Formats: sequence, structure tokens, C-alpha cells
Amino acid sequence: MQSRHEFHPELIPRRGEWIAWGLALVALAVLGALLALGARLPLTGILLAGLLTLSAASISLGNWMDRHTALTLHPDGVRFRNGLRDVSLSWEDIQEVRVDDTSLGRRVQVRGENDGFVFRTLGEVWARDELKGRTGFLEGERILKEILHSAGLQESRRQDDGQYYARP
Repeated sequence: MQSRHEFHPELIPRRGEWIAWGLALVALAVLGALLALGARLPLTGILLAGLLTLSAASISLGNWMDRHTALTLHPDGVRFRNGLRDVSLSWEDIQEVRVDDTSLGRRVQVRGENDGFVFRTLGEVWARDELKGRTGFLEGERILKEILHSAGLQESRRQDDGQYYARP
């Protein structure tokens, strides 16, 4: 690798996040109205509102992390940042890579001795024969090949639906 290349993942539409927050707010509003009327709050209603709020918050966190994710390949190694993690590994520090096929692209685990990170190659979300969104890194396969090549890793053994790469 002779120069620095920074990559960002594809971002899924935020419509699902807004729908999740809308449902959570409706559930909380219904509970608030019942409380204001002096009615006893049903346990199932409280649990449903809590679950919807937790789900919406989880979706928002995932979207926030995607928007802050960057994977940088440079002559000395690789750096992965996503808002919560910041991992830098030199090519010599990378011990192994595991690649698993999933319905949303390939899941790539890069591991050093003390740290590591996970990214996905490009995956597509389809509904009713219509492309609804893309997730993962558009150039994920190129990133994977560069990591394997620059770190000097070779396929070691196949596992279930994936591959495992390590130093020879």
C-alpha cells in the first residue's frame, strides 16, 4: 500500500428510525394520557412502550455509529473508527482475519493481539423485489484483499460458512 485511502460505509435510509421513534412516542403518549385520566397503567403497555423506546434508541445508536465510521488503509497499517471505537493496527500487528457470509454482505473480523474490529462488505436490503438500501462498505472486497495482502495473511482453514486467514 503506497498511499492513504479512507472509506466510509453506505448509509441506510433513516425512515425506519423515524418510524420506530414515532411508534415509541405514540405508546408513551397513550400511557401518559391514561396516567392523566387516573387510570391504572397496564403492565403490558408499560413493557411495550419500554421495548419500543429501547428499539428506537438502538436503531438511532446504530445509525449514529454508521455515520461516524471510517476505515483507513495507509502504508503502515489500518485504522477503524466508529464513534465508540478507535482501533489502529500495523500490518505486523494483524494476527488473523475471519470472514463469514451473511445475508447483508460478508462480515470481516480483523484481530490483532490485543484489539480488533469488524466491518461488512457491501450488502443490499430488498423488499418486494425493490432495493430499499445498501449497507456495509461499497469497496469492502477491495479493503479485505488489501488487508490480507498487506498483513501477509493466507487462508488457513475453512470454518462453517466462512474463511479464516492467519500468518503462515
